[in-house]
Amino acid sequence: MRILANDGLDKNALRFFQENNIQLDTKKHDKEALIKNIKNYDILIVRSATRVDREVIDAAKGGRLKMIIRAGVGLDNIDLEYAKKNRILVTNTPNASSNSVAELVLGHMFSLSRFINESNLTMRQGIWNKKVYTGVELYGKTLGIIGFGRIGRNLAQKAEALGMDVVFYDKFVKMDNKYKYCEFQDLLRKADFISVHTPATDKPLIGREEFEIMKDGVFIINAARGGIIDEEALLEALQKNRVAGAGLDVYANEPNPNPELLNHPRVSCTPHIGAATEEAQRRIGEEIIQIVMNFIKEYKTIAI
Repeated sequence: MRILANDGLDKNALRFFQENNIQLDTKKHDKEALIKNIKNYDILIVRSATRVDREVIDAAKGGRLKMIIRAGVGLDNIDLEYAKKNRILVTNTPNASSNSVAELVLGHMFSLSRFINESNLTMRQGIWNKKVYTGVELYGKTLGIIGFGRIGRNLAQKAEALGMDVVFYDKFVKMDNKYKYCEFQDLLRKADFISVHTPATDKPLIGREEFEIMKDGVFIINAARGGIIDEEALLEALQKNRVAGAGLDVYANEPNPNPELLNHPRVSCTPHIGAATEEAQRRIGEEIIQIVMNFIKEYKTIAI
């Protein structure tokens, strides 16, 4: 069994595979090298940096590739339908990073509501803006969560502990024993803070029309996928003060986001680090170990 972890892997998972004599390659392959060598591996492990498109899958035909594992949640960098058509199993690690992403969202919310991001910059420039940076508390505000899966629920629990009122919209989940469901436009009208936690969308979920519905002075956070929010429409909403601040961990053009967005004084930005904690990476490694060992066990059974 040969495994390629093209975007790296947690050190504990690396140690496990080494101790169990499972051949694991962590050398980074660019697109050309991946296409050239993919036939030689049974399992490909990727994060968001590696795109597994039709060209890569075509290069794997006739070779050993049987499984692709996304070390994380989002699968938009993998052509799922084409992989399935070619009998390549695709899976991910949905449980590992929920807490880390939810904590990062809260970090952006605090940063925006209390000018932490902006005051860091101005104080380093020798500017004392004590009277300018009058923020707002999270306590008593309404948080609207769009997408109520593992991360959305984790965020809801943390926000409730801070004294926020939580409402949610989800395409598939219409009821919850603890939190109130709202139709999409109702959520946009009610929320003081909006956090997006949906899979990637073909076109922006939030654009000019949606920004017009929102409260003046709303804060919006996207730690899901770039392109869910129309970035040009977001810039316009910031300039009109319709949006008081935006917290962004993901962008339409990664790893080269729009500099106008990054340099806007009311944007708190991070470089797609939602799952970048020691704890999340350890849990991702543990999930991958379980997936691989289950696969090997099943593969041996079929082979016998």
